[in-house]
Amino acid sequence: MTKKTIVALGEVLWDVLPSCVVLGGAPFNFVYRVNCLGDNGLMVSRLGRDDLGRRACDKMVSLGLDATLLQWDEKAPTGAVQVSFDADNNPDYVIISDVAYDRIALTDALREAAARADCLCFGTLVQRCETSRATVAKTLEKASRALKFLDINLRRDCYDPGSVAFSLQEADALKLNEDEAHAVGEMLGIRHGTLAEFCRAIIERWNLRFCLVTLGAEGAFGLSADGDQAYAAGYRVELADSCGSGDAFSAGFVHKILRQASLAEAVAFGNVLGAIVATQTGATVPIGSDDVDAFGEQRIERVVHREFEKWSAGR
Repeated sequence: MTKKTIVALGEVLWDVLPSCVVLGGAPFNFVYRVNCLGDNGLMVSRLGRDDLGRRACDKMVSLGLDATLLQWDEKAPTGAVQVSFDADNNPDYVIISDVAYDRIALTDALREAAARADCLCFGTLVQRCETSRATVAKTLEKASRALKFLDINLRRDCYDPGSVAFSLQEADALKLNEDEAHAVGEMLGIRHGTLAEFCRAIIERWNLRFCLVTLGAEGAFGLSADGDQAYAAGYRVELADSCGSGDAFSAGFVHKILRQASLAEAVAFGNVLGAIVATQTGATVPIGSDDVDAFGEQRIERVVHREFEKWSAGR
């Protein structure tokens, strides 16, 4: 299998969970997972010269990730977020401000990595402050041959309509969850009755190749610019925590789509990875091809989103 170079630009931070502290951040979770799938995942972020920063770097290296594009900040601390869960195990986040990943700089090494990337993944959280926002914009300019994958990742008080509109303008593929789809639709005045209508409208308005909506336990939906659509029903699994499930979906989708897989194949594979991660505590438990095969061989009850009941039954 030919390795693809996949660059993720954004936050590396510590998730402070009720039971433990784990290294996280959507771009980090994503790049770890694509690396596990056999691609060359490169993480671009900035850490503080503190204990949490050293531990984060050591953890990344121990997970087999290339740390050469990590930057160090002498003043700002390493990022952290307080994570809590509601009765349905849905996470809520309190994200610490003015941290090292808000100050990512455009370096020669970053320019070179962007120029040779097959995919560049970015989001809105890293654009909340001026320095990193400017670096994202310049890196996107350098990544002329890459699939620009936007995991919009709306976090309270960490985005605005300007950063959302800019990101959509630059993206080739958009991934978001159901709540984010409704929030973006309202923010940008995209009237839609269904998720499929939202995807169609946003693809047309922003000239995207793909729009992908993850639906938690009810699977995932994708639409392409040529009108192809795919829905993969969810799996009724025993939920440990949902941290990293959406990032695993993104990694699986990108891994397949860069190899010219169909939309349906890419959505289905991402959906399986997301379901497996949901059964694990933390986002960086290894998943091998044997684990994916074993999961597929099980007779697990499927969960269908209400919007896709008739559509799914006709397939």
